Amino acid sequence: MSNFPFGFGPPSSGDDPAKRGEGSGDDPTGGQNPGQDPGQNPFAALFGAAGGPDLGAMFSELGRLLSWEGGPVNWDLARDTARQTASEGADPTPSRADRTAVAEALRLAQLWLDPVTTFPAGGSGGTAWSRAEWVEATLPVWRQLCDPVASRVADAMGTAVPAEMQAMAGPLLGVMRQVGGAMFGAQLGQAVGSLAREVVGSTDIGLSLVAPGEAALVPVNVAAFGEGLGVPLDQVRLYLALREAAHHRLFARVPWLRARLLAVVEEYAKGITVDAARMEEAVGSMDFADPEALQRAIGGGLFEPQTSPAQQATLARLETLLALVEGWVDEVVTAAAEPHLPAAGALRETVRRRRATGGPAEQAFATLVGLELRPRRLRDAAALWTALTAARGTEGRDAVWGHPDLLPTADDLDDPAAYAGRSAPLDLSALENTPPAPPEPPDPTENPAG
Repeated sequence: MSNFPFGFGPPSSGDDPAKRGEGSGDDPTGGQNPGQDPGQNPFAALFGAAGGPDLGAMFSELGRLLSWEGGPVNWDLARDTARQTASEGADPTPSRADRTAVAEALRLAQLWLDPVTTFPAGGSGGTAWSRAEWVEATLPVWRQLCDPVASRVADAMGTAVPAEMQAMAGPLLGVMRQVGGAMFGAQLGQAVGSLAREVVGSTDIGLSLVAPGEAALVPVNVAAFGEGLGVPLDQVRLYLALREAAHHRLFARVPWLRARLLAVVEEYAKGITVDAARMEEAVGSMDFADPEALQRAIGGGLFEPQTSPAQQATLARLETLLALVEGWVDEVVTAAAEPHLPAAGALRETVRRRRATGGPAEQAFATLVGLELRPRRLRDAAALWTALTAARGTEGRDAVWGHPDLLPTADDLDDPAAYAGRSAPLDLSALENTPPAPPEPPDPTENPAG
């Protein structure tokens, strides 16, 4: 579990002024806005440092931040911050050669996937993105993922303030909610921008961040992924294209899957609470004019959500579902790549280790919902799909995605061979009258209120 509440990151690992503004693409949490100290106090940024604020700049920035009325997260600020973070150093626009290479790799990947899965190809082919283009394309789904959790944290913080204090400080609470939205936006923007510096496509976190079928790769990050592996870049690109295309086939042909993942995140968000007694005690003695005191309160976990047993169970279901997605992709891509790519085995292990040591998926979900993916589950899921393929064939394996009730459970991941060895054929007749899974939530960026 993450040790920090949603929207707030860990304190700076160092105070050396010489290192301020030196974001590194090798550090998944190190990308910052140009010239910004990674450990900068967000309250000091709004209200001025001890040396004396620039009142004109402060009120101008504060007015812009407080004008946001689009929900619990200031997504205008998140977008600006994410683009700035993603573009630090160099963010070259893909050249014509890059776009041709990516399109060809994704086209070839589809041909190699056809014999190893019953899910057909679909969509508009593939494209190459810069890091900033990745941010713009994926931000709507980040909003769907983050808003439910951020909203519950903000609501819980508000209800934890005593009623008599709410009556005395009603306008101030509204302002603090807006400031909280700006802080959420800034830190989420930094997280998304940092992800843009390391992801290789649109599916690195285990779900499609764009419409199914709109496969894409980020050429500059693909090249960075392959550095030091001793594998030709065209093989690296093809292997990553296989993973991207396999994810899109799965999400396109299992329409309930994406909605189910988002619904589990929302279910988790509904149970968020904060320690009201602790907040009441802390708020009563807090000096709101002291930015350092506010930062210490946040760093000390003042607003940290309390995780209930029900939420732990919800996170376990999310972890299992993500592991099943990644395990299926691992199995299918291995079957497609091994006959063609000499380095397929080495690339497979590289991807697995990347996930195990804190790659995009683990970092993103730890930030969003306090979830850290366990690599053991990913390997167990891959072993389950491999065993299932051997026992039932490709068609029988893919048929398991026909309905949510057919999917393996966490207990099945503990014993893949036993699950695959069940000889009873898949019988969907009992599910024919089952109501369909709910449709995907509407995109909150479309038809905004007001």
